[in-house]
Amino acid sequence: MQALTPYKEAVEVVKEAGGEPLELCYQCGLCTATCPWNLVRSFLVRRMINSAQLGLLDFEDEDIWRCVTCGACVERCPRGVEIIDIMRALRRTVVALGVGKVPDSLRITMKNVPSLGNPFGEPRENRTNWGRQLNLKQPAPGTEALYFPCCMVEYDPVAVGIGKAMASIFQKTDTDFGVLGAEASCCGESMRKAGDEDLFQSLVQANTKLFVDSGAKQIVVSSPHCYYTFNNEYEGLKNGLPVLHSTQFLAGLIDSGKLKPSKSLNKKVTYHDPCYLGRHSGVYDEPRQVLSSIPGLELVEMPDHHENSLCCGSGGGGMFMEAAAGERIVEPRIQQAIEVGADVLAVACPYCYLTFVSAAQTMTTGNVPEIKDVSELVAEAM
Repeated sequence: MQALTPYKEAVEVVKEAGGEPLELCYQCGLCTATCPWNLVRSFLVRRMINSAQLGLLDFEDEDIWRCVTCGACVERCPRGVEIIDIMRALRRTVVALGVGKVPDSLRITMKNVPSLGNPFGEPRENRTNWGRQLNLKQPAPGTEALYFPCCMVEYDPVAVGIGKAMASIFQKTDTDFGVLGAEASCCGESMRKAGDEDLFQSLVQANTKLFVDSGAKQIVVSSPHCYYTFNNEYEGLKNGLPVLHSTQFLAGLIDSGKLKPSKSLNKKVTYHDPCYLGRHSGVYDEPRQVLSSIPGLELVEMPDHHENSLCCGSGGGGMFMEAAAGERIVEPRIQQAIEVGADVLAVACPYCYLTFVSAAQTMTTGNVPEIKDVSELVAEAM
């Protein structure tokens, strides 16, 4: 066990990095009981917090990187301890002081973003390749919507359908929209949760300037991670340029009469509440409203839904780390979808989408449902 950092007692370093909530914890254990990791393996949140309180943290402990920041523990904590802030502070200590070790896959991801603007190491000029045949344009002053798809949608060939679906909906509803080009960068949410605060702040400054200078009236995003970050952690956008998640935007189009799904899908669909859209942002009704507007679609709930939704395991940098066989949080969630007889498991998050698709390809029990983003189902019904 490493009790001291090279500079000062570990507990003081963690507090300075944002871990002040350590002092509130009285070790009741509800966080450990709530953590989704315990569905597939042991992860003692309480033990880590207690070690931090005593300044006895082992910064080589891989569990520092285990937290997926789903927020379930925070919601149930009787003392209101922001456990996510503590975990972020632990990681920030590792990154800033060079103690411990950042997982290799996450370290490579953090190296890619500063120079290339995305976690995959892809050239900046490829950012809009997903819409090359869709006559995309950049936003101009007065553009109704600046669409910010998410790095996953723009660079991952599996998730690209989400962006194409949204572009199709924008065009079919005569919505004036634009997308940023190669200058745009990752929102930085995962980088911040992984402990690289300096990188995050640099992304905030660069992206905020691009958004404001675009002259667009609002930003529409497909990722709840972008949605939460832009609304809560981009100081230059707070109370300024409105940011809507795609499901909120689609619900607005339905309310105004501009969007009227007409094709019957005749499928049983269950909806997964993403952590950063649901627990973190309180958006529960709009995705269900949009799905319920599709003719022939039967919407059914899984046992754990709304604020009790099970995490897919991709938050907090989990998207960029490998999970050992049998240790994927997402599998119990897919099993719930199977048990309610869903033909389609609908999501509203590119992280969830990719995680579910990957897991569904390897699961061999039951009739695994098709994975679709809400926007894809809407586009299919138009």
